[in-house]
Amino acid sequence: MSRRKQILDRVFALPALPEAMTRVMRLLDCPEVDAGEIARAIECDPGMTSNLLRLANSAYFGGPRQIGSVREAFVRLGSKRTFHLIVSSVFAPMARRPVAGYDLPACALLRHSLATAIACEELAKALAMPVPDNVFTAGLLHDIGKIVLGTFVQADGAAIQQLAFQERTPFQEAESRVLGIDHAEVGAELLCAWNLPEGIVDAVRWHHDPDRSAAPSHMIDLVHAANLLTLMWGVGSGADGLNYLGSAEAARRLRLTPELSEHALNKALEAFLGVESLFVASAGEE
Repeated sequence: MSRRKQILDRVFALPALPEAMTRVMRLLDCPEVDAGEIARAIECDPGMTSNLLRLANSAYFGGPRQIGSVREAFVRLGSKRTFHLIVSSVFAPMARRPVAGYDLPACALLRHSLATAIACEELAKALAMPVPDNVFTAGLLHDIGKIVLGTFVQADGAAIQQLAFQERTPFQEAESRVLGIDHAEVGAELLCAWNLPEGIVDAVRWHHDPDRSAAPSHMIDLVHAANLLTLMWGVGSGADGLNYLGSAEAARRLRLTPELSEHALNKALEAFLGVESLFVASAGEE
């Protein structure tokens, strides 16, 4: 059996999303759904309920007045932001664990993912463009493939490191050459199996190679740029280091300048520091 086949078999053997979450996602996708019905579906899962209320009461996601019920949270936040926070509540415990192969200690992947998600939104604002509906979730999940691929990267670490650092090959390309697949494709396969929206899947798949996407989009370009900015900021850099290439074409499409990047990163840092502890707490870190 090829290494690629082994890895994809691992992806498809992973548990499906919790039933409560899939039901909520179906309801959120229905334009005429009643807020009360969504609230009741969320309340069926106590963990999802507590995490949603915790995050909805933060300054970044919510507002100055405390929210006391799931229904109130949905009405204030809207369906898209509620979707982001529901996905976050499921992803956070997964991303809390150390990631073998990438030398990421506990919560490092979670922090990098959260910082990238916030940077995606802050970049869009700095560029005076509409914030794409699911860009926060795409940024949050962009490296989810590392969770699956980590043990394989660890087993073949010497060959990947040789290509990446001695032969100066971008890290995801080194993964692909050694393993037959990289963490971006693994993540996209997993999210596709979970029936997440196509735009999120595409942004995860092409976050290192935006110019290879058959349908380039601002969301893909934003995740690509935000990921690199967050790595340069020093959040979530592991064994792969900064060994990734930035796309000049993506920067051109976004009309991104160093000044705008710096402004967005400063805003993202401020917001990240304000909500970091909430995400770590929702992941169960003591």
